[in-house]
Amino acid sequence: MRRFQNRVFVVASFSLGLFAAMPVYAASVQAVSRATWGANGVPSYVNMNIYVPDKLAENPPIVVGCHSCSTPVSSFFNSISGVKAGADKNGFIIILPEATGRNCWDVGTTKSLTHDGGGDTQAVAQMVKYALEKYKGDPKRVYVMGGSSGAMMTQAMLAVYPDIFRAGAARAGVAAGCWADGFDAGQQWSNNCAGGRTSKSAQQWGDLVRGMYPGYTGHRPRLQIFHGTADATINYKNQAEAIKEWTNVLELSETPTSTDMITSGGTTYDRQFWKNECNQTVFEAWSGRNGAHSMAYEADAILAFFGLDKAGGADPETDCSEAAGSGGTGGSGDGSGGDQNVGGAGPAAGSGGASGDGGGVGEGVTVGSGGQPAGGGEVTTTGGSDPSGTSGTSGTSGTSGTSGTSGAADSATSGAGSDSAGESGETGGCAVVTGDSRPKSSYAAVVAMGLALLTLRRRHRNAGR
Repeated sequence: MRRFQNRVFVVASFSLGLFAAMPVYAASVQAVSRATWGANGVPSYVNMNIYVPDKLAENPPIVVGCHSCSTPVSSFFNSISGVKAGADKNGFIIILPEATGRNCWDVGTTKSLTHDGGGDTQAVAQMVKYALEKYKGDPKRVYVMGGSSGAMMTQAMLAVYPDIFRAGAARAGVAAGCWADGFDAGQQWSNNCAGGRTSKSAQQWGDLVRGMYPGYTGHRPRLQIFHGTADATINYKNQAEAIKEWTNVLELSETPTSTDMITSGGTTYDRQFWKNECNQTVFEAWSGRNGAHSMAYEADAILAFFGLDKAGGADPETDCSEAAGSGGTGGSGDGSGGDQNVGGAGPAAGSGGASGDGGGVGEGVTVGSGGQPAGGGEVTTTGGSDPSGTSGTSGTSGTSGTSGTSGAADSATSGAGSDSAGESGETGGCAVVTGDSRPKSSYAAVVAMGLALLTLRRRHRNAGR
């Protein structure tokens, strides 16, 4: 009998241990009513959904995920499982806007391509403002991503609301404003742009973007674009047009700073990277060799580009706008030659020039993404000697510049964690996402049950004596 009781105790204790180790599943996509997020003056068909992980970061970053044409939010959410896992691990929020009952997002009308113009883009901007306020989000860490129509929406959001978004990632999209060429409002479609027949110069594209928010002179978001070379839905030529547009907007050369090739998730990509004057990667273009329209989302690379591959911290793109220090001024040689004595004695030495002023602090060179070591500041020029008199005393040297901060790695992790195939193969149903946290009450219950079993065991043991 006692042996049986011992076995019962062991089995019960093991079961309780398993219960304590099991995660609690709580977080899921939730609809937010239009009255709650302040849907005023925007299209009635645009609705808001949100995913708030169980372990929310303090001042959490926000990612807006835009679905493709005729794709339910639940299916789109399933397709970005890697991003969802990142939210669970690192505590950022995902906003999932929905163009209910529409074929695609409106990125072709003047309303949507104008800052606060009353279109789909303004609706999404209002969702972001609501989430920032309600969850005390970080306004300097707001990002947007999507595929196909969602990729077009991504580029439109960066163009129309550069004051809200820090960066974006667009898969199989088009340059902002391209969809307006031959736009069919009924289907929210543009045959001209989709077929790769819309082409402009870099300056024309840049002017088009700048005209979407007239007078804006602040920071322009960085961008990561992906496109399959065999895309039969949105012609690959649109990749080249987007490159012209965003290199102009970001004041970059059309020639990339560097290129490479990787294979990720079964797709081989030819990649191009552009760095700004601060040596930070602010634009990437990934071309998938023979890639179709619905390639998998490169979630690891996207999260790394956003700086959301780890918890906490700041956006990886830092500001390095300080001016470089000036060089020290040369000493003046104001000593005069000595009197000539009889007998041809040589001239007396002139007095040394005054010390030159030291240069100001040199500019710290901030290193962009490329995995390069932190750059030291540029040392300012020393004061020079003056030939007048015998020699001017040299000026003191300028102080060296402060060291720049090192950037994040240029090459994102390749596709071991790539998401499942694109929207065309998605199924319905809103997947429930695991949370990492467990209520403290569950642990208390486990302890209580364990103590009760131990007490029962002792009573049986004492009764048998």
